[in-house]
Amino acid sequence: MSLSVESRVVSGQQAEEDPVDKAVDPAGPPRIGRVGTAYRGLGLVLALAALVLVGLLSVWVGTRGIPFTATWNALWNPDGSETSVIIHDYRIPRTLLGILVGTALGLAGALMQALTRNPLADPGMLGVNLGASAGVVVAIAFFGVAAPIGYVWFALAGAAAASVGVYLLGSSGRKLASPERLVVAGAALTAVLYAFNWAVLLLDPRAFDQFRFWTVGSLAGRYDDIVLMALPFIVVGLVVALVLAPSLNALAMGDQVGRALGVNVGLTRALGAVAVMLLCGAATAAAGPIGFIGLAVPHIARFVVGPDQRWVFAYSMLIAPVLLVGSDVVGRVLGAPGEVQVGIVTAFIGAPLFITLCRRRKLVML
Repeated sequence: MSLSVESRVVSGQQAEEDPVDKAVDPAGPPRIGRVGTAYRGLGLVLALAALVLVGLLSVWVGTRGIPFTATWNALWNPDGSETSVIIHDYRIPRTLLGILVGTALGLAGALMQALTRNPLADPGMLGVNLGASAGVVVAIAFFGVAAPIGYVWFALAGAAAASVGVYLLGSSGRKLASPERLVVAGAALTAVLYAFNWAVLLLDPRAFDQFRFWTVGSLAGRYDDIVLMALPFIVVGLVVALVLAPSLNALAMGDQVGRALGVNVGLTRALGAVAVMLLCGAATAAAGPIGFIGLAVPHIARFVVGPDQRWVFAYSMLIAPVLLVGSDVVGRVLGAPGEVQVGIVTAFIGAPLFITLCRRRKLVML
């Protein structure tokens, strides 16, 4: 628990068949009828409405109590008052960053599970999180960087280097980078980076003291500069991931079937790894490693809409920021006059949610 910034200002298994989903195209994902499409579209609208509501709550609710009318007036009429400064300089950037990070983590998790056909895969499986952490450790311990906007670039570089390293290890030899080889390469590189991080931190108490506040995962103390830094990387990652959704539907039936349907398996996996690096790397660099969002949210999406990656990606992009920003609001309320970092809250909320999903639906290979 820490004092808030404001207080210092004064796969899952395929869904059970629906009557509209019984017509299956042997050369592609299950077809859905107009009724099914309408229901899924309505679900997206409801998820978007929930995101807007949670965003407004994030702007209104905080460790410093501000009446709703005053919040609303300051939101649309900034006048330089203390309330206006809190709303525009702290809460709005924090909310926008939470939406960006949540969207990136949710989509990265869904993409990872689709690429590896492993329902327990999360964005950290390719070593992206540990790569970003290693970049922050290097920035703090060897370059004396103290501000988030300073070491965020080191985190991005570390995430990129880890992603490239995993792909090179997974594609070494004469075989292509299969999901199994990528996972094994990611586990190996994660172990190496974990050992490196703690070897450096244990020898440098100052770096350890600074690093521990970043590694818990938090949206506090992030301003417009962090949002603008993460935005282009996340947007590019979103575009690449969404373009890959139809190809991932074909690959869900196996590499041979995917090739028969015209999918370039190697290129799809390479672009998928790049998208995961951009999404997870930028999100982790901006807010620190935040767990369970990328792991649990895709299962919620598949529970609602089935295995079609186009719908899973769309729902994950909306459900994840609702969960993340909502957890941030809960942390501010529970920890007042300080706050509980969002990484701690998501662990408390995401773990039981994921366990419940596992108990209700048997997880199988995607």
